[in-house]
Amino acid sequence: MRGDWPTNNISLTKGKRVLFLTKDLDLIRKQLYEGLDLKMEDLTVEDLLDDINTDVMTPAWVCFDHSPVEIAKNAYAGLMHNGLRVFNENALINGNFEAIVSGQRKGTGSSRETAPQCERWSGIKIVIAASFAPIHEQNNINLGQLMGDHSMLTRLQNGESIALSEFTERYDPVTKIILEKGGLFAFAKSLKAGEINLPAINTPSRPMTMAEKIIARNLVGQVKGQCVKAHDPVIAQVQGGYSHEFTTAQVHNFLIDEYGDDYSLPNPSKFAVFEDHLLYAHHNPKFVPHMAKVEELRDLQIAFQQHTGVRDYSAKDGVSPGICHQVAREEFIEIADFIQATDSHTCMGGASNALTWGVGSTEYANLVSAGFTFVKVPESIRFELTGTLNEGCTAKDVILYILSDHARKELTLNRSMEFGGEGLASISADERATLCNMATECSARTGICEADDILYDWMLKAQPHLDIEQMKSRAVTADEGAEYAGGTHVINLSEIVPMVAHPGNPDEGIPSDPTNGANIADIGQVKINIAYGGSCTAGKEDDIAYYAQVCQAAEEAGLTVKEGVEFYIQYGSGIVKEMAVQKGWHDLFNRVGINLIDPGCGACIGAGPGVSINSEQVTVSAINRNFQGRSGPGKLYLASPLTVAASAFTGVITAWNDELFN
Repeated sequence: MRGDWPTNNISLTKGKRVLFLTKDLDLIRKQLYEGLDLKMEDLTVEDLLDDINTDVMTPAWVCFDHSPVEIAKNAYAGLMHNGLRVFNENALINGNFEAIVSGQRKGTGSSRETAPQCERWSGIKIVIAASFAPIHEQNNINLGQLMGDHSMLTRLQNGESIALSEFTERYDPVTKIILEKGGLFAFAKSLKAGEINLPAINTPSRPMTMAEKIIARNLVGQVKGQCVKAHDPVIAQVQGGYSHEFTTAQVHNFLIDEYGDDYSLPNPSKFAVFEDHLLYAHHNPKFVPHMAKVEELRDLQIAFQQHTGVRDYSAKDGVSPGICHQVAREEFIEIADFIQATDSHTCMGGASNALTWGVGSTEYANLVSAGFTFVKVPESIRFELTGTLNEGCTAKDVILYILSDHARKELTLNRSMEFGGEGLASISADERATLCNMATECSARTGICEADDILYDWMLKAQPHLDIEQMKSRAVTADEGAEYAGGTHVINLSEIVPMVAHPGNPDEGIPSDPTNGANIADIGQVKINIAYGGSCTAGKEDDIAYYAQVCQAAEEAGLTVKEGVEFYIQYGSGIVKEMAVQKGWHDLFNRVGINLIDPGCGACIGAGPGVSINSEQVTVSAINRNFQGRSGPGKLYLASPLTVAASAFTGVITAWNDELFN
């Protein structure tokens, strides 16, 4: 695909075009269909579209085509204006573009590598933005896509040729080589052939963050006890990983393409496949025409599992063991593990004092075949928690506050979000998982929590075979004097109030985004049609307990779910459902009128009951993302499990308190 690209000197090809993704969506249409050509000098950075998420670039239904050639045909299918696609089928391909331009935080959201693939296989060679979300940036690097800024584009459009080194100079020496080679697979082959000499790590002994400690512990080819610092390029061993049916097919095919039909994995027992994302896809009318492709994805995952011998978490009789991130916490992520998987919410495992993050299909294929991965040590940001949460508030409100403040200011961008302080002791292991899970919505690399007795007790309950003394010996804490590029921020939990993330106004260039924070007390009467509780973020045991708390109070007050509202709860795993049954909550939910769904992903990715069916519907949801169209065409507010449950009985977005139904 790449041929002789990149060359040592980069210039725009005569006859090729530059596409500007502007907040004025009509300008995009004119470029696509009327031949309008713009120059950077015609615009300001503020005119360009910010927070373009990967759901916009390749919505879930596009990802059913695991072939990048097919994926490219529907590039940017999720960018909508007045209910219509801005990019029709083949629009990006037919536009003869080789550069694409946007504003801040390009590629937020899912780790799906299909997003940069849709650009690359449409002919895009150069991606210009003010900043990039970390996983998206890494996926671009792995594919050999060059990324630059707006001043570089001005020079290119004025006929200048720019040295390749200008595109790569901001990166570490290893990333430079990956880009110069044209992507990760080419780099890995050269490394294996002995054609590349990796730079030695010479970071002296220093105080380290939790993320730095775990990476240092897993270094390959370095002396024992070697320290690392932010931005160090290293090769590191991983303790495990997993993929699911949305991504495994690409991993399987990439490995066949690179290493032949007889490829093998060195440590298959360390890795797993999950059937969790698409079990209920047939409930979304939009997905029904694509069910043959869904079946093909399932078949290819089975083929991969049988070929490699990785652990199998396939559905049995149509019921999944659960969402991969929750099951991984329950069954095999251990304290201080280093885990990578093909999903952006892999960072949920950070609640177990582990270093976990999502990667694209190319990177995952490389690490499972090699047994190790290339890592650029991330910067960190520290959150010192004090106090305790007030009634009606959960960890979801804490992370919504961080999203609206620190993430919006880009303080979390591409950093490891470290949680500690005396206030952490008031937050359960499941609630810590909520904090870490939504680190990816903060465009962070990951989230990680300090270990304590609360975590050890939870780990022993989940995995009784573990040894508590061994866990304590493996646990990592930040060293005094550790460097936090993002700063140290004190969050007084007692000052947190119930919040939502509102759906923005995409038609006016204001994206639907988790950073759109607002206090519930300030949003007025927002009538709802759907209340949704579930997803990896909100289908854990403690989340179910929150729903039960509200439902018990409602039943005692003689209430059922408000007429005109559909309330859905989807369990995060089979273990979670079993707990709800044992406690009598499953029956309680049925009595008050809730629609219950077996474990797995669902409306969170538009693949299950609970999605909106028209643009007028309003959903309040405990999931992690409110991107336009992700859970149907309606407007979606993010909120805590308590808020979702309370709202289901009042019919409007409502913060919970014990006197609500009195």
